[in-house]
Amino acid sequence: MYIAMNHFRVKPDSGADFERVWRERRSYLEEVPGFESFHLLRGPVEEGAQLYASHTVWTDQAAFTAWTESEAFRKAHSQGGKTVQYLLGPPRFVGWQAV
Repeated sequence: MYIAMNHFRVKPDSGADFERVWRERRSYLEEVPGFESFHLLRGPVEEGAQLYASHTVWTDQAAFTAWTESEAFRKAHSQGGKTVQYLLGPPRFVGWQAV
């Protein structure tokens, strides 16, 4: 199992809008072999930012890598500009290997 997470620092007063954009966007994940699940996680407010993480579970790292090279990935990420106005900087990616 491989877990891919993007960590976001969101303006504290923009959490509801950030969540709405995620709910309304099309992810195209269901089109990609090896995708298992997705969750948007809300964390605490820390150092003036509401923390969020996108959490996707994949069968393995190869499936995730194939997603990042797919047309589905390009279509999904073409919508990313809709959240930029709510962020305090770029997202931070962390990939996790199940042990």
